[in-house]
Amino acid sequence: MTEKSPSPRLLDVDALRGFALCGIFVVNLVFFASGYPFHLVADPAHGSWLDHTAEFVTRLLFEMKFYLLFSFLFGYSFTLQLASAGRAGANFTARFLRRLGGLFVLGGLHAVLLFHGDILTTYALLGLVLLAVHRIRPRTALVTAGAIFTLMAAGLAAAALAGFDLVPDEGAALADGRASTDALDGGPGSVIGEHLRSLPVMAASLAVQGPLSLAAFLVGLAAGRREFLADGAREHAAALRRLELFGYPVGLAGALLFAIGGGTVNPAGVAVCILTAPLLAGAYAATLLRVFTTPRGGRLARALAPAGRMALSNYLAQSLLGVLIFTGAGLGLTGDTPPAAVPLVAAGIFAAQLELSRRWLARYRYGPAEWALRAVTNAERPRMRRTAPDPARDGGTARAGRD
Repeated sequence: MTEKSPSPRLLDVDALRGFALCGIFVVNLVFFASGYPFHLVADPAHGSWLDHTAEFVTRLLFEMKFYLLFSFLFGYSFTLQLASAGRAGANFTARFLRRLGGLFVLGGLHAVLLFHGDILTTYALLGLVLLAVHRIRPRTALVTAGAIFTLMAAGLAAAALAGFDLVPDEGAALADGRASTDALDGGPGSVIGEHLRSLPVMAASLAVQGPLSLAAFLVGLAAGRREFLADGAREHAAALRRLELFGYPVGLAGALLFAIGGGTVNPAGVAVCILTAPLLAGAYAATLLRVFTTPRGGRLARALAPAGRMALSNYLAQSLLGVLIFTGAGLGLTGDTPPAAVPLVAAGIFAAQLELSRRWLARYRYGPAEWALRAVTNAERPRMRRTAPDPARDGGTARAGRD
């Protein structure tokens, strides 16, 4: 069967997605380097001031921020898919349900084989909600998102006031952390066994992450309906500047309280972060969008965009590399890598992914995982090899690239 003509997409969206992917990787790699963070305690083997500083900076600038930005872009891209399906006259509901099914299967395999912090299965389930409310008005979507953030924060604040402790027995948590580290340091069977044992804890954590991701979906849906990114940053310079002026001080203040409180171990700190992290994530995006309008920023956007265009492939590859570098299925560095080294490893891997993504998309239309998911979505085999120059590499305009 012949493939339908691909729809235009936004270079800025791809570049923001690449940026978000990098931030998510910095956080995720922490859980490959040691089994203790999964149990909300620090690895006692690494207690230098440099390690504590690295952990603090990660909580301050990365945790609970970048997955919100990525979720916002998921909601925004959903509107692009709707528009594309409308132009092509396709049965969007059936296609999107197949897409969510494929995403759920990939996420399940990812959670068991590679990383017990998978988000793909959550996205697949939340995608059903997004599909059900896709006709919602932008204003209603924003109000609903605000209500979700507020209710989640209020619930955690109430839990904190009631004395709820996420780590009631630190000694037991440290013992669990040691056991998880030893399991991750074992062979493939041991690693998979640890992932399976971690699934109930992962599911419980999604009780917080899931609603927040849905709220970010709805904000992205509203922005997509307004074609906010389609107009370019210059058209919204004043709004982006206001977001920076408000988002950075408020977002960083909340992030500071979150980091000082120990991150996700403190319900009160998490409650504050729920209300302020969207502002900081928005400020990050606003700054990048404004930077992308400059000559140097345009080059940055074109460097980030290929990684964002094949974000699913890169996300899975990051987890595979995490397994091969840290667990006993590879080099066996779990528990032996200080927290200060983790962001450096993440930066090195992501830099390599930027170049590899550029080279891959110079020859192919999709990343490997994107190709497979597209095949499931369209119930046909898409053409993989590129037959014409890639406009995302040559054009550099705000609407360069292909879906």
